[in-house]
Amino acid sequence: MKREAAPLLPIGRHPFSSNAEPALPASRARAALHISLPRKPIVKKLFVGIAVAAGLIAGAVTQATAQSASPTLSRIKAAKVINVAFSGDSLPFSFVGSDNQPQGYSIDLCKRVIAQIGRAIGESNLKVNWMVGGVAERLQMVKSGRADLECANTTQTLVRLNDVDFSGLIFVDGGGFLVKNDSPVNRITELGGKKIAVIRNTTTEQRLKDTLARRQVNATVVPIAEATEGVAMLESGSVDAYAGDKIKLVGLAAQAKDPAKLALLAEDLSFEPYGFALPRNDSAYRLEVNRALTQVYMTGEIEKIFGAWLGKLGRPSSLLAAMYLLYSIPD
Repeated sequence: MKREAAPLLPIGRHPFSSNAEPALPASRARAALHISLPRKPIVKKLFVGIAVAAGLIAGAVTQATAQSASPTLSRIKAAKVINVAFSGDSLPFSFVGSDNQPQGYSIDLCKRVIAQIGRAIGESNLKVNWMVGGVAERLQMVKSGRADLECANTTQTLVRLNDVDFSGLIFVDGGGFLVKNDSPVNRITELGGKKIAVIRNTTTEQRLKDTLARRQVNATVVPIAEATEGVAMLESGSVDAYAGDKIKLVGLAAQAKDPAKLALLAEDLSFEPYGFALPRNDSAYRLEVNRALTQVYMTGEIEKIFGAWLGKLGRPSSLLAAMYLLYSIPD
């Protein structure tokens, strides 16, 4: 029997509204982001003054020094082009918009980073070469030197740090499950005997397998190539659940044929800290990337970016607000 929509259930599921707008996630889908915070800037106003001072001091560092210390900055300076890998289907973080251009929360942050890199090398009109790819492809682009920067919803892990470096955190999310609204499944332990789709070679795939084994849930993991494939399989009934990062699942459900027929389980599968992947062993380059993120967090510009792409989900969670504060790095 189909269940009535009930916002903010402590356990079970979060049904989606059939009136969800395709450009942004539905408003009732994720309990974790509905933790209420006081209506004030995410990062306290006192940091605005610090940011101004930091910017003045940073300006004293010569462009020549930054470039000579960074092979990546030198390469970008010589080519007058920065190559950026991004995800084409990770709404609302990174996706190809209706104008065939990259859009999303991560893309807006990335553009601030690119502007800072341009200032660091003295190239105000730096050309951007956007390159779309899946997570494994994007990380390989950065590792091989084909991409100078990766901007999406990529989880930082110790394993990945063997191949690439990461910026400071840009977001924290949790992994979860999308199911049909009339499914009897309400928690992970009820997935026994079920089929679960998950994108292969992702942190979610590994954590799903680890969680099922640890909790002795005998479910079948079905690796897939793309997120849209997982939703299609769920809608057709060929799988019983689709595992992924929760906010991305919300975006996918909002674009489904009938969002009201899908629901998000409240139980978290994993913790997912997002960062921008960078070339290894280039601390001077990483400094410029983190300098840009710090400026966004300190000046309150993050309020506008969050509001544009995630505002319909409510205020940032206390954990995310703390992340913005902790990564507002003093000069």
